[in-house]
Amino acid sequence: MGSPIYTSRPSETDDPVAQLALDLRWSWNHSADTLWQHLDPQLWDLTHNPWVILQTVSRRKLQDVYGDPAFQGMLDRVTRGRLAEKTSQRWFEQKHPDSPLKTVAYFSMEYMLSEALPIYSGGLGNVAGDQLKAAHDLGVPVIGVGLLYQQGYFRQEIDPSGAQRAIYPYNDPGQLPIKPLRDTDGDWLRLTIGLPGFPLWVRTWEVEVGHRKLYLLDTNDPANLPEYRGITSELYGGGPELRLRQEQVLGIGGWRLLRALGIEAQVCHLNEGHAAFAVLERARSYMEDTGQPFPVALAATRAGNLFTTHTPVEAGFDRFSPELMEPFFARYAEEKLQISFRDVMALGRQNPDDSREPFNMAYLAIRGSRAVNGVSRLHGEVSRRIFQPLFPQWPTGEVPVGHVTNGVHVPTWDCACADELWTKTCGGKQWRGELDHVGGQIRGVDASQLWHMRNDGRKCLIEYARHRYARQMASHGAPSGQIDEAEQVFDFATLTVGFARRFAEYKRPNLLLHDPERLVRILCDRQRPIQLILAGKAHPQDEIGQNLIREWSTFIRRPDVRSRVIFLADYDMLLTESMVGGVDVWINTPRRPWEASGTSGMKVLANGGLNVSELDGWWAEAYAKEVGWAIGDGQEHDSDPAWDAADAETLYTLLEREIIPEFYDRNSDGIPEKWIDRMRESMARLTPAFSANRSVREYTEDHYLPAAIAYQRRAEQNGKLALDLIDWRARLARFWQHVRFGPLQVRAEGGQIVFEVPVYLDDLDPNAVRVELFADGLSGGEPFRRAMDRGNRLEGGGNEYMYSARVLATRDPSDFTPRVIPYHPDAMVPIEASQILWLK
Repeated sequence: MGSPIYTSRPSETDDPVAQLALDLRWSWNHSADTLWQHLDPQLWDLTHNPWVILQTVSRRKLQDVYGDPAFQGMLDRVTRGRLAEKTSQRWFEQKHPDSPLKTVAYFSMEYMLSEALPIYSGGLGNVAGDQLKAAHDLGVPVIGVGLLYQQGYFRQEIDPSGAQRAIYPYNDPGQLPIKPLRDTDGDWLRLTIGLPGFPLWVRTWEVEVGHRKLYLLDTNDPANLPEYRGITSELYGGGPELRLRQEQVLGIGGWRLLRALGIEAQVCHLNEGHAAFAVLERARSYMEDTGQPFPVALAATRAGNLFTTHTPVEAGFDRFSPELMEPFFARYAEEKLQISFRDVMALGRQNPDDSREPFNMAYLAIRGSRAVNGVSRLHGEVSRRIFQPLFPQWPTGEVPVGHVTNGVHVPTWDCACADELWTKTCGGKQWRGELDHVGGQIRGVDASQLWHMRNDGRKCLIEYARHRYARQMASHGAPSGQIDEAEQVFDFATLTVGFARRFAEYKRPNLLLHDPERLVRILCDRQRPIQLILAGKAHPQDEIGQNLIREWSTFIRRPDVRSRVIFLADYDMLLTESMVGGVDVWINTPRRPWEASGTSGMKVLANGGLNVSELDGWWAEAYAKEVGWAIGDGQEHDSDPAWDAADAETLYTLLEREIIPEFYDRNSDGIPEKWIDRMRESMARLTPAFSANRSVREYTEDHYLPAAIAYQRRAEQNGKLALDLIDWRARLARFWQHVRFGPLQVRAEGGQIVFEVPVYLDDLDPNAVRVELFADGLSGGEPFRRAMDRGNRLEGGGNEYMYSARVLATRDPSDFTPRVIPYHPDAMVPIEASQILWLK
C-alpha cells in the first residue's frame, strides 16, 4: 500500500474563503450565496461558481472586502456552520456505530454536482452526484472516482432555423473548484498505465463535496503523447478505442489511485459497466498483497463489489472486439494478472469459448460482483431478461438482478421557497436521517401555504426563463423588438408545463405534436391557457433527435403560439434547477420499458410539481391517482405508431379534462383545492420515497454493509474462504455432468402432497448442492422454493440419496418440479455457480 497523500497547499488551507469556494457544499447549502454576490454579483449570477469569482476578482478588492466587518461577520457565520456540520454525528454513525464498513469506492464515468464542474451528460451523472451528496448528509463513508474531461459533454446552441449546433468549450482546470492531489513532498501525484508503445501518465485531482471526496483523473499531461493527452478530452465522444482507453483509465487508474492514497475500500460500487476494469485491478492488488493467484483474488474481492446497471436495452452496453482488446490487455493479463488473455476475454463473454465474441463490460461487472441491481423495480425486471443468457435454464425471475430505485438529492433540487417550507415544517435536518415523519408533517401544511409556495416557484422560473430566453435571442442577432418580447414572455398565474430531457426517439419528445392544431387549442384557450417550457439536447450524431428539436422550433415560430411555448437552449444544471422549481406539471413520454428510472420527474416533487408520465421507470411504481396522472396501459408496445397515437390522445385528454380544469377550479380564496390536495399528497408520499436519502440508506443497509462483511470474511487468513470456494466450484465443474435424478414419486397424504425423488451425486459432497421443490409464483408473485429433506444414502446406489418434501394440497402436483442447484453457505448463487438440473 502507498503512503498517505496530502492534498492541500498552504494558501488553500489558510484562506477560509478559498476553503468555502473549493467545497461544493455551496451547490446545495446556500448560506454563503451572499458572500459570492458581494464579491461579484454579475459573475455569480452567470456562473454560480465561487472559485471562478475568487480567480477573477482583483486582489485589491479581496483585501478591501476581507477588511469589511460586515463581510467578516457573514464569513464567520458560514464558517462556523460548516464546521458544526462537519463535527455533527450523522445517521450512519448513529445507526451503525461499530460497522466494519469504512470506505465505499464509487466509480462513475460522470458526476453531476454543479454547473461549475461540467463533467456530466445526464441521468447517470445525476444519480452519481446526488448519491455522493446524500452520502455526505447521512455520513455514509463513500468516496467518488471519475474522470476530468477537458471539454466534457457538448454545449448546445439552437440557430434561428431550429438546428442544433454542438459547441465544446474548454474546461480550464484553474477555473474549476478542484485542486491537484500532491504527495508529501508537494509533487503532483501522477500515475502510470501501460498502453501499447508508451506509458500513459495520469494526473489526479480532488473535489471536496462536504464530508465526501471525489477523485478525478485526467490524461492531459505534457509528458504524454498528443493522442494520449486527448483520452479524457470529452465525455462520450470518439469511437470504441477512445472509450476503451477512458474506461481503462477509470477502472484501472482509479483503483491504483486509491492504493496510492493509502485508501482501503471494503466495497467497490460500479455505477454502470464503464468502470468494470476496476474488478481486475482490485483483484491484482489483492494478489500483490497476499501472493494468491488471480482466481483466488477474484473470489475474495468479488464479495466486496456491487454493479448497478442503468441500461434498459441489451445493445446499450459497451462492447470491444478481441482485436481492439488484445493490444491493451494481453500484456496486462500475462504480467499483472498472471493469466492468459483468453481468460480475461472469457470474463466478458457469454460463451467463454467463442474467440470471435466481443468483450462485454456488463458481463465483466456481473462476474466480478456479489450483487447486481437495476435502478427501478421495472428496470430490475427488464435487466433480468437482458442478462438471462448468462444463466441458462434458470427462470427469468431468479436471474440475480435486484433493484434499488433511484432518488434525487432534495436539497439540491428544491427551490428557495420550497426549502423554506420544508425547513419550517420538518426542521432543518430532515434530509440527514430517516424520513418516517416527513409525510405526516407535510400533510399538516394548510392549502394557502402550499399555494403561496407554488406561486413563488412559478414566478421565479418565469423570471429566469425570460432572462435566459432574451439572452438566447440576442445571441442570434434577433431584432430588439423580439428581444423585448422574450423579456415579457409568459404569465405568472398561468398553468406552466415543463418538458426537458435528452431528445432521443424512444423518449418521444414530440408526442405533444402528434396533433398540432389540438395542441394550439389547448395552449391558447382564453379562459384556461397553459404555457410550455421545453429544453433538451440531442446527441451530435443523432440526426433523428436533432430533427425532433427542429420540429418543435418550427412549431414555436407560429404566431399564434409564440407567446405560449419556448425552447431554452443548452439544457444544463442551472436550467434544470429553475425548471423543476417552477413548473406546475412535468411531462415524461418514453416508450416503456426504455426509461430505466428517470430522475427529472422526481426533482419536481419537493417543489409541489405534479407528474403526468408514461408508466415506465420510477413512475411505474410511484403512480397513484392521488398524486398525478399516467399515460399508457403498463404494457410494452415497442415503437408501434398506433400506440404512439393512443398515448398522444390520452395526454391531450388528460390536459383538457383533468389537469387544466383542476388547476383553474378555485374556491372563494382563489385556491385550487383539488390541485392542492393532489400536490400535498405527492409531496408527502413521493418526496421521501424517491429521495437520494432513501436510496443511499437502502444501498448502505442492503448492499454496502453485507458486502463489507462478506469481503472481510473472504479476505482474512490470506483468502482461506476464497480458496475453499475455488475448490467447491472446481468440484462442481468436474462432477456436475454426472448428477441425475431417479424416478419421482408423488402421493397424497392427509391434505398434503408428498414428493420423493432419488438423486445421484457422483463424487459431489451432498452438502455442496441443494435439492429443491420449485413452482412458479401465482399471479406474478414470488416463486415457490422449498429445500427437500435428504434421507440416508440409498443402498447399492453409490452416492445416491432419497429427497422428500411435503406441500399443502392447494395446487396441482404437476405445478411442482424438483431441481438441483449448487450450494455453499458463503457463495453467491447463481453468480458464482450457475449450474442447475431440472427433473425432466
